[in-house]
Amino acid sequence: MDKKAYNYILFSKKNGTLYIGVTSNLKKRIVEHKEGVHEGFTKKYNVTKLGYFEEHQSIVEAIQREKFLKKFSRKRKIALIEKMNPNWDDLFYQL
Repeated sequence: MDKKAYNYILFSKKNGTLYIGVTSNLKKRIVEHKEGVHEGFTKKYNVTKLGYFEEHQSIVEAIQREKFLKKFSRKRKIALIEKMNPNWDDLFYQL
């Protein structure tokens, strides 16, 4: 059996910059974003707050879903966040 995988949306501030990612270890990956471990978009724009996530049964499924989510309009991405997280809390602290 494959191990679980996750899609997630990070944000910089309410209605701010968004980032969609995929990982097999959600807690570890969010810590990496928060600590700026990897050079790139999230470090450059300080996109470190977990606004939304989904769990999948395999990494293949999560990667397919990530590609689909990245095609969403900004409005639709914000709607996903607000459905799960209406107050725009950093959900990392609830994991």
